[in-house]
This record gives sequence, structure tokens and C-alpha cells, in this order.
Amino acid sequence: MVRRDGMSSLYDHVSSDLEDRPYKLYRSGPRGLKALLRGEEDTGLPGPERLRPDGRDRSTGPSRRITPRRVIKYLLVAVVGWVVLSLVLFIVSAQIEQGNLPQSAAAALQSGGNMLTSTDTILILGTDQRPSIGPGSKEPGANKSDAGSRSDTIMLWRIGAGTSRRLSIPRDTVANVPGHGDTKINAAYAYGGPALAIKTVEQFTGIPINHVIVVNLAAFPQFIDAIGGIDVTTGKVCSDISGGTKKGGFSLYLTPGPHHLDGLQALTYARTRKNTCNPAENDLTRVQHQQEILNAIKAKLFSPWTFFRLPFASWDAPKVLRTDMGGPTLLTLFIASELGGSAPVQVLKPDGSTTLPDGSSALTVNPGTVRSAVAQLMNG
Repeated sequence: MVRRDGMSSLYDHVSSDLEDRPYKLYRSGPRGLKALLRGEEDTGLPGPERLRPDGRDRSTGPSRRITPRRVIKYLLVAVVGWVVLSLVLFIVSAQIEQGNLPQSAAAALQSGGNMLTSTDTILILGTDQRPSIGPGSKEPGANKSDAGSRSDTIMLWRIGAGTSRRLSIPRDTVANVPGHGDTKINAAYAYGGPALAIKTVEQFTGIPINHVIVVNLAAFPQFIDAIGGIDVTTGKVCSDISGGTKKGGFSLYLTPGPHHLDGLQALTYARTRKNTCNPAENDLTRVQHQQEILNAIKAKLFSPWTFFRLPFASWDAPKVLRTDMGGPTLLTLFIASELGGSAPVQVLKPDGSTTLPDGSSALTVNPGTVRSAVAQLMNG
């Protein structure tokens, strides 16, 4: 006899309801090769290896939860990618520009070492060549060809293994130019290009030169602008080069104190030797300005703000110079300059003046003064 009490009726009702309710059937995905080889049964349930730490199935897609650790990871990846891109652009641009230096200049150099572990001496030359188009192209009397140009800037840089020292030689200093006798040292570039300039400076100082950099003033403003300008502290400056901007030259007027200079302003400051606001300034003051600008560029290159402009600066930097150094060597130079710190401003001071056969005035430096300046450059 079958009981038909309330509980039995409730059971019959639920059972009947479950049997009549429609259901979907799901088929599990095919087992993988590893599962078949291990003899695992296809239960359709995720195994331990498919479960995340939070218990969810990995096959449902990656977790989209944002965590501080994940944010830091993505930021590091982005930073590394940005730096790698900048390095690639720098090396490619440097290799392109390396071919612009005459082979005779490279042959005149002495072999050097790795500037991360040893010191080298670099000769930096800035010529009076002017661009054929753009700012400065209409400057009166401008020489637009490298042939016959003179080196307005002559600077020795002792760099590497934590060392960074520089010595500027005034362009009107009397020196013996091989094959041309005693004349202004900057004439060596006009007579024989960078190769003769290297030989002349080596003979004048007694220092073997390992590398040479010829600064391209036409591209200088573009590079300064690419790094966002530079910061320098100046006295009062009233400069009109070649008649000022009204006559196709350059003008710069600054009050005493700190200033942020763009590319053209930095170029004008580097070239200023006649300051009507301070008549005491001369060519010696100008080479001090040039060293200040180099220190300002270095400080800006390693600032956090420049990091956002790094790929653009990396591409433009090699265009500012012609050098025997390829991309990897130039890279070690920049690293060595950061390790060596900002170089103190040192200028070879003349002992007197003389008049050359062509009637021009020149500066004289006795051998003892040269030896003292060289010893400071080499040994600190």
C-alpha cells in the first residue's frame, strides 16, 4: 500500500516538475594531447592546471582586474620600449652621418680606448660655415662652403672613466700650421680641413687626439629645439652679429640672470664676442659661453622632461656633428659625459698679442702657459 500523505504528494510534484522542465545539453571541448596521453577522463570540468588562484577557469579569458603591480609592469615595458626606440634612432642617424667626415681626418687620429673604462681626447671644431637656406643664410660675408672655412671654435675634451675636462683655445692664437708657418690656429681648417686642424692642435699642445667632432652650426638650432631649449645664466647681453636680424644676421638681448634659450638664441649666444652692454667681453668670453652651452645641453639631455622628447633628440643629435665616431662609440661618449659630470670652464689665456704679416692682430701664448694648461686638462 502506497502512502499518499502530504510529503509524498510534494515529492511527486517536484519530481514531475523536474522531469517536464526543458534542459540544454553542453558538450565539452576535445581533450588535448597531454590529457589523452595521461589517460585523463573527459569530465568537462577544468583541471587544477586550468584554474587561476581565485578559482576561476583560465579558459574564460584573462583577468581584467587592474592592480598596482600590473600598472608598474606596463609602465616599465613602455619605458624600456621608448628607450630602445631612441637608441635605435640614434645609432642609425649616427651611422648615416659618419660618412660625412673626410677619410683624411680619420687617418690623422690616434687610436683610442673605450671611454667607459679609459680616457680619450676629443677635438671639437666649430666652423664659420653658414647654412645656404634658413636663418643665417643671408648673413653678410657668410661662408656657405666647408672648403675654406675657419674653425671659430677649437676645444679639447678629455673624457672617459669618470673624467670630464675641457680646454678651449682662442681662434686667434698664433700657432705653427704645418706647411704654412706661424699664423692664426683657426686657419689650419681653411688650409687643410679637419685633418690639418688635428695635426696643428696636436703639435701645438703635444696631446694625441683620438676623436674629432666638427659641429654643424646649420643644424645646431634644430637640435637645441628638439631637446626643448637650454637653461643658462648670463650677464647683460646686447649682441648684433653681422648687423643683427635687420641685416640678415643675428640679434640677442638678455637681462642679467637665468634664461631659457631656444636654438637660434643659443647659437647667437655661442657666437657673441662683441657685447655692446659689456665692452670688456671678447673672444675669450665667447669660448666660455660655448662651454657653458655644452654643459647646459648635457644637463638638459639627462633631465626627466627630455625623456618625452628622447626619440626626436636622438635622431637630430648626430646631424649636428661630423665625426669619426659611429653610433656605438658616440653612445659611450654620452654615457661617459654623464658619469664625468659637468666639465669646468677652462680657456687657454694669451700672454700678449702680435701683428701678422697680413696686418691682422693675433694672440700669443708662451710655451710654459700651454704646458700648464695641458697638464691641468690631462691630470686635473
